[in-house]
Amino acid sequence: MSGTSAALEPPAGAQKPVRHPDAPAPGELLGAHYEHCFGCGGGQAHGLHLQARAGEGVTVTAEFTVQPAHQGAPGLAHGGVLASALDETLGSLNWLLRTIAVTGRLETDFVRPVPVGTTLHLEAEVTAVARRKIYSTATGRIGGPDGPVAVRADALFIEVAVEHFVDHGRAEEIQAAMSDPDQVRRARAFEVNP
Repeated sequence: MSGTSAALEPPAGAQKPVRHPDAPAPGELLGAHYEHCFGCGGGQAHGLHLQARAGEGVTVTAEFTVQPAHQGAPGLAHGGVLASALDETLGSLNWLLRTIAVTGRLETDFVRPVPVGTTLHLEAEVTAVARRKIYSTATGRIGGPDGPVAVRADALFIEVAVEHFVDHGRAEEIQAAMSDPDQVRRARAFEVNP
């Protein structure tokens, strides 16, 4: 990535990431962690509806199709929406580490325009881990997984306790998620980067 800040460079002594033994198998669809998540949830009419799959090692792939509601300039994806797609894909990596983490920093390069109707093929990987810090990188390509790069990002995620969401989330949504009778959905709402 061009011009990556020092904050996104892993420190000396950072560890190579290790896929958790209970992580989803390569090729497995990760699914939404929360129905109302703008990035992956199905309950957002204008959300990204991004679908991520576990890859080999500590990688994920995802796809996102730019809809008319996602445009900035006429006929082109809004840069903030593209950054959201990268952030969501990078956040999905935490499923493979089985770590609850939030975005601490995200640096994005916009390489080429992404027209409405385009499917963005995203790939992300964790590059290093240093205590609570998780370093990762992602690219978004148009025209297929091997197509030209349209966007790319480097990110720093910070491991947090589940109380982070309870303490800072809006009470109504927290209570609704905690009251869900489906135990799996209730747990997943707070698992990864909500």
